[in-house]
Amino acid sequence: MKEVIDLSAVSVIRGGSYLLDSVDWRVQEHERWVVLGPNGAGKTTMLQVASSYLTPSRGTVRLLGIERGKGDVRQLRRRVGYAGSGLAGMIRGYLPALEIVVTGKHAAFVDSRWHEYEDRDWETARAGLARLQAEHLSDRQFDTLSAGERQRVLIARSLMTDPELLLLDEATTGLDLGARERLVASLSDLALDPAAPSVVLVTHHVEEIPPGYDHIILLSRGAVLADGPIEETLTAETLSECFQLPLRLERRQDRYRAWSPSD
Repeated sequence: MKEVIDLSAVSVIRGGSYLLDSVDWRVQEHERWVVLGPNGAGKTTMLQVASSYLTPSRGTVRLLGIERGKGDVRQLRRRVGYAGSGLAGMIRGYLPALEIVVTGKHAAFVDSRWHEYEDRDWETARAGLARLQAEHLSDRQFDTLSAGERQRVLIARSLMTDPELLLLDEATTGLDLGARERLVASLSDLALDPAAPSVVLVTHHVEEIPPGYDHIILLSRGAVLADGPIEETLTAETLSECFQLPLRLERRQDRYRAWSPSD
């Protein structure tokens, strides 16, 4: 098993404050990870470091076996898929979903006419939408889609280059219950696919953890509280420490639920 992410003593300091503080984290090939923590815990910052888009203040970063600064970052980024709610604002809303997906080949947010695409690229884009149960959205304009539908389109887009690593930053943020559950089901299908890349999903709700995710790292105030196999690591004790609140945790049919005893 090779390591797809290797962070060693990584810190990110801004204005004298630690956004990440001496983080060690290793993700092996084909593992499915959840990054969990409250707002401001450093989850997105850690994902930006892991994806090579943010340079840490200290520490060593290796992505897909290549140490930061010792390889062609443009080629490296083509091997990493990324999707999150923040990307939606960069999309031209008048474009149909299929065209948005195919532009993932060049990591472009422009009309497909600005790059050359072969028939097999369009076939790959259609297959990506089908993989996320979104093939029926192919001809729909992006700005007519619901938040959940947009997320599925963006995840399909992130798979265009057949990446070795997929990073999903709070993909369920802002979704209503129905849209969240449909997306969680799609992410579970992706996680259970042996041909899928290594996946890292950022969230701050245990209810959003899809079945099939086998590892978790809990962050609080930029530091790692615990990490490892999810069945061993995600407990009421670690969750309570992470969110600084007494919490109970229940697992039922591979889904989690957390609540406060005072509720």
